[in-house]
Amino acid sequence: MVDNPKKRKRVCAYCQEKPPNLIRPATKEMVCKECFFVAFEREIHETIVKEKIFKRGERVVIAASGGKDSTVLAHTMKLLNDRYDYGLELFLLSIDEGIKGYRDDSLETVKRNKEQYQLPLKILSYKDLYNWTMDQMLLKL
Repeated sequence: MVDNPKKRKRVCAYCQEKPPNLIRPATKEMVCKECFFVAFEREIHETIVKEKIFKRGERVVIAASGGKDSTVLAHTMKLLNDRYDYGLELFLLSIDEGIKGYRDDSLETVKRNKEQYQLPLKILSYKDLYNWTMDQMLLKL
């Protein structure tokens, strides 16, 4: 009997048990969600340690737009700081440009991130910083 690779059940390249959920772009490996998270977190930690990116006691600001990238960054930094005891003081910083209807939802996400990750949050606005909003500036152009 000939083995047909198309009929074989696909499994995670790491755990060899669960079905894969994604293909890692860098390695082209098919991995399950759980193994991806473990590898992702381990690789970030190894980079932080190898490159000596932070020193214990440093204050680190995480730019928080409320989008998926900054949310993943906040989650991962909080997780790794707690897990590996980097000793970092993490903060979220968000900028409100003052564009009506543009930043409202994402600022709500940032506020939820503050609560979820128990990180201090500072929201700065163009109005507070420059005494004008982006909408006001566009009206003058």
